[in-house]
Amino acid sequence: MRLTAAVGKTLMAPVWALQLLTGAKSFLDNPLIGSRRLNRYGLHVARVRLASAMCDWRRRRLARHVRPEWVAAFDRDGFVAIHDVVPQADFPALRAAILGYRGPAREMRQGDAITRRLAVDPDMLAAIPALRALLARQDLVALLNYVAGFRTTPLHYIQTIVSHTGANEADPQEALHADSFHSSLKSWLFLNPVTAQDGPFTYVRGSHRFTPQRLAWEQRRSMADPRAIDRLSARGSPRVATSDLDAMGLPAAEGLAVPANTLVVADTVGFHARGASAKAGERVEIWSYSRRNPYLPWLGGDLLSMPGLAERRIGWVWALRDRFEARLGQPWRPAGVRGALSDDA
Repeated sequence: MRLTAAVGKTLMAPVWALQLLTGAKSFLDNPLIGSRRLNRYGLHVARVRLASAMCDWRRRRLARHVRPEWVAAFDRDGFVAIHDVVPQADFPALRAAILGYRGPAREMRQGDAITRRLAVDPDMLAAIPALRALLARQDLVALLNYVAGFRTTPLHYIQTIVSHTGANEADPQEALHADSFHSSLKSWLFLNPVTAQDGPFTYVRGSHRFTPQRLAWEQRRSMADPRAIDRLSARGSPRVATSDLDAMGLPAAEGLAVPANTLVVADTVGFHARGASAKAGERVEIWSYSRRNPYLPWLGGDLLSMPGLAERRIGWVWALRDRFEARLGQPWRPAGVRGALSDDA
């Protein structure tokens, strides 16, 4: 048994080493990433600093395509909030078309919340031309590219957050956290108003910057035994306490209560969370996501962002994880053909 384990580690060693040059983030699954000895000598912080420098370099080349006021807001806060992103005269029809659409859905439960997603795929884009036009708008594409740090097409979904479903477990998304050690894009275009009681998107302004205080925090967390901390932090999505924010000189987290037709675009290396919802309900949004290898020097080169491929990726990913669930895991369960709202099942 020991011999088998030793052989396995020897065979995996080159893979673990190569993962250091990618976005691999789990302190549990890669013994080099999780090595307290290597991190004492600065391995984790070196990866963080290099990823941040590369992202800054790419963003400088992308900034000229983005509205200056959006660049300024993002650089200051780590997110941009744009009200009335769709012309007011056009928004009701777009909202009605999205809420009236039915397609293959997936659901995942986390704590007492259910997240439901419908892929923005060729069928949806054909059925809702206004959605296709919105996602192709050059000013929005440029902003998403800038925040992502790459000229790439995000994965787009219609997402519904169903809160207070009756489970007794806490929703882990309500804990302040960073998604990874490097920048990535998430965006939300809210189809309904989101009040402070509706579990609004919550962000710590300015926490996307790797200040000396943030780097010191990264160094301290890299020294923790990954087997002795919470599972999500050990797998590279660190949770952060109020005392940590104080030590980093950061403000308190702020819930963004916004009207319908507001687009929020954020770098989720900054500390964020889903705000605690005070009541049962549903929040529906166009949700977009993009994360690439943080060490790539080029801006584009993503073949799966090509038209004809980009809008099919979600279906391929779902099918791949279904097929290899035992190895890859598959938290997204089929929910049948349905609409975004629960009464559309």
